[in-house]
Amino acid sequence: MTMFLIITVVVLVFLVIFQVAKASEYVSILKGEEVTRKQTNKINAFLMLGFMIAGFIGVWYCNEVLYHKTLLPFPAASDHGEKIDEMLWVTIWITGAVFIVTQFLLFWFAFKYQEKEGRKIFYFVHSTKLEILWTSVPAIVLAVLIVVGLKHWFAITGDAPKNALEVEVVGKQFSWIFRYKGKDNVFGKKYYKVIDEATNPLGLIWKDNKELGLKDDKKSHDDIVVQQTIYVVKNRPVKLIIGSRDVVHDVGLPHFRMKMDAVPGTPTTMWFTPKYTTKEMKEITKNPNFVYEISCDQMCGNGHYSMKGTIEVVTQAEFNAWLAGLTPAYKSAMANNAIPNSKNAEPVMAAAASINNKLIAQSK
Repeated sequence: MTMFLIITVVVLVFLVIFQVAKASEYVSILKGEEVTRKQTNKINAFLMLGFMIAGFIGVWYCNEVLYHKTLLPFPAASDHGEKIDEMLWVTIWITGAVFIVTQFLLFWFAFKYQEKEGRKIFYFVHSTKLEILWTSVPAIVLAVLIVVGLKHWFAITGDAPKNALEVEVVGKQFSWIFRYKGKDNVFGKKYYKVIDEATNPLGLIWKDNKELGLKDDKKSHDDIVVQQTIYVVKNRPVKLIIGSRDVVHDVGLPHFRMKMDAVPGTPTTMWFTPKYTTKEMKEITKNPNFVYEISCDQMCGNGHYSMKGTIEVVTQAEFNAWLAGLTPAYKSAMANNAIPNSKNAEPVMAAAASINNKLIAQSK
């Protein structure tokens, strides 16, 4: 019954609009085409002015309603993030000013120069000065913004300070794996064919494998492997060494204003210095449930929406205590008598091959 009423109302609305249009057409014929056109132009001119005012009010209202839901009211949580925010605000002010001026002129001119008796239209074919002006000015401004952006990019992806904490970040459908150096302060070697989902998700080389030509890498025995939550230290640079186990992912750190692709077989890096601990950020945002998020910013499959992790920013003492309480992945596997070999990797490799075949088929 409800659907029938809705359809009836829609049909009646269309009939009313049709009748109004026909009536307007008859009135136009009676008045004369020229008189009707002038009246329509006058109405349109006032409507353009109204649309301009309504549009500016709408922009202001949206800003009032939605601004506090963005990250902009809160400070960037990293040193590089502060510079990114500065660049963003400069861009917003420049583009905002251009938007206001151009939109005002667009609608105002439509109102001011509406058709009137005795007014003639002025035509000109070409103006070299105008062409140079509206080409060179935007080009110069955009070039400056691009240079500033590249400067920040090179800083983010450049060499990290010597005291930086190095953490390996590996994405897989649909979670994150993190690795810390052990007491030897060296990352051990890994090989994808010895990946075991349960005990060795990164494929660290823990034993000799003649079939694959691998030798036990002792340096990997003390590496710490954790999943979903990464710990970093306030005011200490952290370098992320980023990779992927299957498809292209993207390490998104919105509160730190940073992101970097995670590409299979091609490690990427970026570094930053956290400025506020998680506890401090809860006070700044006045949100007791606040967490730093690490998200996947690249569409990576059906479960892309769920690929989230958390970042805990702590003091150096808290970090040391946390790290001391962890057991190296090798020792955990030994305790469970589950040191994997190449045969354990077959399910993982088959899944990865299936994913790659699907992606190749979709691209065709």
